[in-house]
Amino acid sequence: MTLGVGGMSPEQALAKLQVMTAGARPIAVEEYQARIAQLQGQMQAREIAAVFVDAGSSLFYFTGLKWSPSERLVGALVPARGEVRYIAPAFEKGTVRDLQVLPGSISVWAEHESPFALLAGMLVEIEVREGARVGLSHSLPFGMYERLRQATGTLQLVDAGALIEQCRRCKSPAELALMQRAKDMTLEVHKAAASILREGITTLEVTRFIEAAHRQVGAPGSTFCIVLFGEDSAFPHGVRQPRPLRDGDMVLIDTGCQLYGYNSDITRSYVFGTPSARQRELWNLEKAAQQAAFDAAKLGSPCEQVDAAARRCLEAGGLGPDYALPGLPHRTGHGIGLDIHEGPYLVRGDSTPLDVGMCFSNEPMICVPGEFGIRLEDHFYMTAEGPRWFTRPSLSVDDPFGLDP
Repeated sequence: MTLGVGGMSPEQALAKLQVMTAGARPIAVEEYQARIAQLQGQMQAREIAAVFVDAGSSLFYFTGLKWSPSERLVGALVPARGEVRYIAPAFEKGTVRDLQVLPGSISVWAEHESPFALLAGMLVEIEVREGARVGLSHSLPFGMYERLRQATGTLQLVDAGALIEQCRRCKSPAELALMQRAKDMTLEVHKAAASILREGITTLEVTRFIEAAHRQVGAPGSTFCIVLFGEDSAFPHGVRQPRPLRDGDMVLIDTGCQLYGYNSDITRSYVFGTPSARQRELWNLEKAAQQAAFDAAKLGSPCEQVDAAARRCLEAGGLGPDYALPGLPHRTGHGIGLDIHEGPYLVRGDSTPLDVGMCFSNEPMICVPGEFGIRLEDHFYMTAEGPRWFTRPSLSVDDPFGLDP
């Protein structure tokens, strides 16, 4: 039996977990102020008079206001110079005020009124001239964009997505610390989940255990959870009717949590029982591809170089080429932060130079249709000395969690 897999009851495994959030702190107001200043500096350089950031992760990033997008317009208007202003439904003003981290006035609209006309008026109040450029966050729905366009007349509405991504892509020490803790928490949950596996257990049972385990270590719960056994594991994001666990199955578990908004996202693949020669060979190739990607992450090199290194490794092992199966059907990795998937990406065509503070998943998955899939996913961040793992990668197919002293 693979070391660390099976042998415990869910109750025993949960009892071993402890809250891991002691000492973790949310982002301070001073950092939000610095983020706004950085955004404003870039706006001035690009002659953008104002940027509207709608509800979602970018609003949270710049202001600390956590608000889910809906059909009602909520967001922050950031002028090129001056204080941030918020817009919200009138009946939500008290809640927005209560949730505010970065101070600012709140303009409100009643249910029968147009928030787009209100936002247009706010732009007039901050003296945005006719014909000026106003940036919109890329998450704003097209229908809202169109109604705002009709309300703003001669203003040029432009996509501020690239500008916002540039601000978000390099993480601060405070962000890295929160991500490190979240990933440490999820790795312990992975170990606990492996320990409860038994023949016949269902993916739903494991998913429910992982939800409880994330709560046990101090997270609000799982942000997502994928559990797959045997041939189902060849489907990166699952199947309609996943089957129960059998002896000799490849197990794939991909899950994560949040800590003060920052995400973990870790995948482990191992065998329930004794690995076959085929499973061992491809597991070792997957680990080699993950290491090749890590080794290719050099400061100043394009993101796509990391993806290319993983594919060269897999192709040398007889898989692919490119996205062909058996092989790697998707990109090698994605950026991560307040969103589980965010730019830049480790994929062909992304020429963004690797820079200090960038964070990525490293998951060059091997999919063998009709047999199994293997995804080893850990994350790394760029330092002045090169890439550094957030979590220790799986040690071996026989000891995936490095438990053998």
